[in-house]
Amino acid sequence: MNPSEIRNNIREKRRALNPSQQRVASEQLAKLLCRQDFFQRAKRIGIYLANDGEIDPAAIVAAAFRAKKACFLPLIDPLKANSLHFAEYQYGDTLHKNRFGILEPQFRSTAATPPWSLDLILVPLVAFDRAGNRLGMGGGFYDRTLAPRPGKPNGAKLVGLAHHCQEVSGLTPQSWDIPLHQIATDQEIICAKLK
Repeated sequence: MNPSEIRNNIREKRRALNPSQQRVASEQLAKLLCRQDFFQRAKRIGIYLANDGEIDPAAIVAAAFRAKKACFLPLIDPLKANSLHFAEYQYGDTLHKNRFGILEPQFRSTAATPPWSLDLILVPLVAFDRAGNRLGMGGGFYDRTLAPRPGKPNGAKLVGLAHHCQEVSGLTPQSWDIPLHQIATDQEIICAKLK
């Protein structure tokens, strides 16, 4: 299948999960992920709000706040095409829908946090394979944002979050794709076979 067919197939699978299945998957993911050393050591975590059937990291956010970790949400850069920033998030913050209907903080350049300043970034995805390849929605937002920059190495650990049904046998990465270090599903933590 080509990337477009994979996207359609996997998005259909995850949207078919009923609210009870989504809730259980979210809780199982949080139990697995929050026990990991990389999560426990992280002080500054990039995370997302679930959309379009994505596995919901709300329980992970709650655990992070209980542990006094700082959480940062992605927000679309209004001036730079297909690029993200991160902004610190607290419960009760006012969020706005972006052009895709996804809630995000209000963009203020003074509050924008670069990804290289985060310890851990929990990344949404449509499909993944065990080599750490990730297929997103197709806009390249995360790949552009996480691409290495001179003098600003991205030291953040990149962990994709997914329902186990989003795994595919193999994805063909493009030269610009940024691989994941690990993938966390509702059933297991997968250490990617990075090249």
